[in-house]
Amino acid sequence: MNKTLLRGWVWCKRFRKRCGYGVHSPSDFFFITFVIYEKLPFYAYSQLHHLRRLVAHLSGHREKTDKLFFRLVNYLHPKTIIEFGTGSGMTTRYMSEANSEVNIYTFSDESDPQVERLFASKSNIHYLNSSEFDIDKFVLSNGKPILYSIAHTDCYEDIYKKIIDNISDTDCLVISYPYAYKMKKQWWKNVINDVRTGVTFDLYELGIVFFNKKRIKENRIVNFL
Repeated sequence: MNKTLLRGWVWCKRFRKRCGYGVHSPSDFFFITFVIYEKLPFYAYSQLHHLRRLVAHLSGHREKTDKLFFRLVNYLHPKTIIEFGTGSGMTTRYMSEANSEVNIYTFSDESDPQVERLFASKSNIHYLNSSEFDIDKFVLSNGKPILYSIAHTDCYEDIYKKIIDNISDTDCLVISYPYAYKMKKQWWKNVINDVRTGVTFDLYELGIVFFNKKRIKENRIVNFL
């Protein structure tokens, strides 16, 4: 199916799941309304918009989605961000601009000169090869809470297995393109049902996973297309 038609079809299916309608949890309603759907023009958006053309040829999220990553960092205040699959690097830059103090480790199978230039002015971004990921070094020895992002990579299952048993209640995991293809869609369903995960938010383009076991486990479907 044509991507535009597919997005339109999914939007129609999720029409009643917009703007937090039907969500009775105050904290979930706040998250949907003031993080996912927030439309304020944050200070860094204009500058970042002009950088996008430099890496437009590389895999990356829509600008709307990158802005959500910016707001997530503002909302969660993570001490560390670990991103798997750097892609164009724009998402990484948005997260860095949201908090210049947070250490961001982004792993890619191979480096790209344009991405390196995109990161050159940001001392808090560490652009590393995927083979350098060591769970003891980058998970167990870094400050909590951690925001994990499984982004532009096909190794999502292996990465999830490596990090899931070291997750804390205050951590958050963002999964890009959970509906990309049949196998990943089934895996995303398994993540939602995993007893080690808590409240999840299904935005179609992103899956957002929280781990607070004090909360009743529930999957929130949100129309973010």
